[in-house]
Amino acid sequence: MAYKGYLIDLDGTIYLGSEPIPAGKRFVESLQEKKIPFLFVTNNTTKSPATVQKRLANEFDIYVEKDLVYTQLATIDYMKDDAKGRKVYVIGEAGLIDLILEAGFIWEEETPDYVVVGLDSEVTYEKFTIATLAIQKGASFIGTNSDKNLPTERGLVPGAGALISLLETATQTKAVYVGKPEAVIMEKALNRIALTKDEVLMVGDNYETDIRSGINNDIDTLLVLSGFTPKSAVPLLAVAPTYVINNLDEWEFDQ
Repeated sequence: MAYKGYLIDLDGTIYLGSEPIPAGKRFVESLQEKKIPFLFVTNNTTKSPATVQKRLANEFDIYVEKDLVYTQLATIDYMKDDAKGRKVYVIGEAGLIDLILEAGFIWEEETPDYVVVGLDSEVTYEKFTIATLAIQKGASFIGTNSDKNLPTERGLVPGAGALISLLETATQTKAVYVGKPEAVIMEKALNRIALTKDEVLMVGDNYETDIRSGINNDIDTLLVLSGFTPKSAVPLLAVAPTYVINNLDEWEFDQ
């Protein structure tokens, strides 16, 4: 079928770490030429949408509006809807922390309403300690996403899910996950693109996050074998993606 819109992963799909994926650039340009709506839905919370926009342009020669990047904004939307309070402690990088504070939340280390944990390449034992004690005191524990690894040009490196797992062990408390494959981020993304589940296609390289986000939420999926999930794993997948291709050049928009 011809989909009216596309929800697209970034790392491993459009680029791989710092390496371009030429088929990814051509895919985005085809969407722009055909005037098909799309939204980048990424679990990477280390950079703001504006920073991602600049990176796409400067490093990969891909030009989009920053409003087409949907990432840690899902975490902010979740906390606003939850309305438990405005005090927050965050393990994460500037792209996550700055947007949360700009949204009106207040930094608090002793008794926050929320502890939010995302990817932090400079995480320390002290940060884990502050988060552990806050969760033990009753703070709501939010994980931005469950990605155990991230695909890079160096290989699979630890993701936010690995950090969150440490805190789940330390606190004996399960995090509420907001990112892919959870319903929260997908529902918010659909609202942003103003389309329904049956009108869009979820495109990504990671079966556990990208493709599961579609399967779990009744959205058709396109697995591209350019990043996390290898071709050898496809026959063993519990629920098959709607489509599987080697690279995005193989995709036919009018099928």
